[in-house]
Amino acid sequence: MAAAAAVKGHDAMSMGDTNVEAQEPGGSAAIYARLVAERVSALSSWHHDWSGLRVAVLGLGVTGFSVADTLVELGARVRVIFGAPDAERERLLDVIGAERFVDDDDTAQLADLADFDPELIVVSPGYRPDHPLTMWATERGVTVWGDIELGWRLRDKTHRVADWICITGTNGKTTTTQLTAHMLAAGGLRVTPAGNIGTPILDALRDPQGYDVIVVELSSFQLERLGEISPYASACLNFADDHLDWHGSPAAYWAAKAKVYERTQIACVYNRADAETERMVEAADVIEGARAISFGLDTPPSSGFGVVEGILVDRGFHAGRRSEAYELVTVDELAEHDLGAPHMVQNILAASALARSRGVEPGEIASAILSFTPDPHRAQHLGEIRDLRWIDDSKATNAHAADASLRALTNVVWVLGGLLKGVDIDALVSAHAHRLRGAIVIGRDRAPVLEALRRHLGERPVIDIIDADLDADGIMRAVVTEALGIGQPGDIVLLSPAAASMDQFESYSDRGRRFQAAVRELE
Repeated sequence: MAAAAAVKGHDAMSMGDTNVEAQEPGGSAAIYARLVAERVSALSSWHHDWSGLRVAVLGLGVTGFSVADTLVELGARVRVIFGAPDAERERLLDVIGAERFVDDDDTAQLADLADFDPELIVVSPGYRPDHPLTMWATERGVTVWGDIELGWRLRDKTHRVADWICITGTNGKTTTTQLTAHMLAAGGLRVTPAGNIGTPILDALRDPQGYDVIVVELSSFQLERLGEISPYASACLNFADDHLDWHGSPAAYWAAKAKVYERTQIACVYNRADAETERMVEAADVIEGARAISFGLDTPPSSGFGVVEGILVDRGFHAGRRSEAYELVTVDELAEHDLGAPHMVQNILAASALARSRGVEPGEIASAILSFTPDPHRAQHLGEIRDLRWIDDSKATNAHAADASLRALTNVVWVLGGLLKGVDIDALVSAHAHRLRGAIVIGRDRAPVLEALRRHLGERPVIDIIDADLDADGIMRAVVTEALGIGQPGDIVLLSPAAASMDQFESYSDRGRRFQAAVRELE
C-alpha cells in the first residue's frame, strides 16, 4: 500500500490548500500543479485517503450524481457544475453534502471552476475534449478523469473484486451487454450490467456484496477518457462512422473505439465481417496470453464463433476446436423466440464468446439465450393493425443500426430523422431505396434527409412532418396518419430513425413510447 502512504495526511502539501506561493515560496504554479497531479495519480484504491481532495464534477445527470455521491462518501470536497436546473438531484446534493453551481453560460461556469481551484475534475461522458472547462484544466495541468477511470481505481471497495467485461460498438452494445450478463448469471456468477447501459459503474461498484463480473457497456465518449483499465475480456461489435460532430473525425472516433481492447487479459472478441474491428485487435497492446476470438454468421475458423448448417457453434473455447465445435442453439429456435434477425444472431454470438471466456458452459449459454427478452424499441414488433405491420426500432440512433433493421425487410414505409450527429445519410438511403414504399421525415436535421430521399426514391412519396405547431405526441400521431396513407396491405411501417432523438423527444425510448401509443390509438 505504498501509494496510500504517499497521500495519507497530505503532509507535505495539503490537497485542500489553494495558496501556491505559501506552499512553495518562490516556486512556480507549474511545479505545484505537477506535484498535485502526482498525488492524485497515486489514488488508485477505495482504501486510499481521498479526504479533503477538491474535486469538480462536470454535469448532473445520472453519471455526474453517482460520481459526486461516491466522492463525498470517500471524504472529498465535491463541487458539481452543471447547466440545467434539476430540482430533485440538487436536493440530493444538499443531502449528501456536495456543493453545486448551476448556470448554462460557459463563461460563468469557467469562473466558478477557477474559483474552486480543483485538484481533480471528473467529467460526465457528454463533455467534449475541446469543451472550455476541460481545455482550462488541460492548460493548467489539472487531472481530468471520466467516471470509468474513477470506477477502475475504486473497484476494490469489497473483497469480491469483479472482473470487467467491456463492450462497445456502433450498434448492438446494449443488447449484447444484457445478453452477456444474462449468460453469466446462468453460469452461476453474481453479475450486473453497468456503464452506458443506464446503471453508472460507480453505483455497481458500491454494492455491498460485490460482484464476480461487471459487464460494462462503453460509449465512445466514455472510451475517450478510459484511463488504463484492464478488462478481463472485451469486444467491439462493429464499426461505422458516428458521433463525428463530437469526435471531430472518423479517425478519432475509430481511435476511441479501439481503446476497448487495450490491456485485455483473456479474450478480444471481434467481428469477422468487419475488418475495422479486427484491425483494432491487431493494433491493441494486450496482456500476454490474451486471445483473439472472432464471431460471424459464416462457418467459423478455429478460435471463432459462427453458424454451421443452421446451428450456432463455438470453436473458440472447445478443447478440440481445430476439428470440433460446441453446438449452442439453432437458428430456427432463435426465430421461434423472435431472436432470428441477422444482427441479433451476431449479438448472440458475441455475447456467447464473452461468456465462454469466463467459463460459462455451452448448455448454460443455450438456456440463457432461449430465455432472453430484448429491451423495447429495438426492432420491436407491435403487431398488424389496419393491414400494416408496425415495428418500433427507435433505438436505431445511427445509420449503422437502421441499416441492420432495413436489411431484413421489404415494402417499408420508413420513418426517419432527428439529430444526425454529423453523419452523411445519403449512402444509407441509396442502399435501401429499393425496399421502400415511401418515407416520413421527422426531426431537426431534416434537410439532408429530405434531399437524399427525393434523390433516390423518384416518384415514391416523401412526407415531411412539419413540427412547428406539434408537441411530441402530435408528431407521432401525424406520422401514423401519413403511414396509413402511404402503406399498402402487408407493408411494414418501420420507425428506425438513423438519428438521435433529443431534438423533439426526451430520449430514444420516449420517441418509441410515443410511436407505440399513436399506433395503439388505431386499434
